[in-house]
Amino acid sequence: MIARLRDFAGSAGLHLTLTALFWAGNTVAGRLAVGEVSPYTLVFLRWIMVIGVLWPIYGSEVRAKWGEIRPRLGRLVLMGALGFTGFNALYYYAAYHTTAINMGLLQGAVPAFVLIGAFLAHGVRPSLLQVVGVTVTALGVAVIATQGEPLKLFEMAFNRGDVALIVACVFYSFYTIALKDRPQMSGVAFFTFMALVSVITSIPLLVYEGMTTGLAWPTLKGWAIIVWVAIFPSCLAQLFYMSGVDKIGPGRAGVFVNLVPVFSAILAVWLIDEPFATFHAVALALVIGGIVLAQRTGR
Repeated sequence: MIARLRDFAGSAGLHLTLTALFWAGNTVAGRLAVGEVSPYTLVFLRWIMVIGVLWPIYGSEVRAKWGEIRPRLGRLVLMGALGFTGFNALYYYAAYHTTAINMGLLQGAVPAFVLIGAFLAHGVRPSLLQVVGVTVTALGVAVIATQGEPLKLFEMAFNRGDVALIVACVFYSFYTIALKDRPQMSGVAFFTFMALVSVITSIPLLVYEGMTTGLAWPTLKGWAIIVWVAIFPSCLAQLFYMSGVDKIGPGRAGVFVNLVPVFSAILAVWLIDEPFATFHAVALALVIGGIVLAQRTGR
C-alpha cells in the first residue's frame, strides 16, 4: 500500500493534474489582481520571488552546468522569454479585458498547438483522428472567443484579451515542444535558470509599463496574490509540468491542459461569482472532447 501511494505521489498523472489546478488558480488570480497590481509589475515581481528563493539553493548547479547551457543559450533565452515572460505578460494583460472563464477555456487550445508544433518541429504526423480532434478544438476556441457566435470570425471582432491569450498559448506550446531538447540537468536547476531568464526579459516590459500606463505598486491584497502566484502557478506547477513532460512526453502531457478550463470554470463561478453562459458549456465540451480525441492515437 505504501509503495502504491509513493508511486501515485510521483506519477505523471498526479503532477499534471496539480499543474492544471494551479494554472486554473492563476486564471482567477489574474482577475483578482486587476486594480491591485499592474500586469507587468506582477510578472516581474513573481519571478523575482522565485529566483530569490531558488538561486541560493540551486545557483551552484546552474553554474556547474554552464558548459551545457552555453551552446543552447540563445534557444533557452527564447524559451524563457516566450514561455514564461511572454506567456505571463499576455496572460495578465488578457485578465484586464476578458473573464476568468474565457481565460481558462482558451488555454485548452495548448495541446492542439503542441500537436501542430510537434509536426512542424519533429515531423510527427498526426492521424486523421488527431486532425479531427484539432479541428473540433479550434471550433471550441472560436466559440469562446466570439461569445457563441463563430460567424463573427469573419468580422475579426475578437475581444483583445482573448486574442492575447491565444498568442500566449502559442508561446507556451513552443516552450513545451522545446523542453524535449533541454540540457541534461535536474528539472529544478533548469527551472531556476529559466526563472533567471524570466527576470531579465521582464525588465523591458516593466520599463514600458512605467513609461506608458504607469506602474501600480501592489496593494496588500496584491502582495498576497503575488506570493500565491510565485509559489503555486510559477514554481510548483512548472516543476510538475516539466516532470510530466519528462515522464510521458509533450504530446501526452499536453492533454492535461484540458483540465485547466474545467478547474477555471469551477473556481471562477465559486470564488468570484462570474456567470456561466450556455456558450461556455458548448466551448468547454468542444475543447475537451476535441483534444481528447486528438490524443487517442499516434505517438
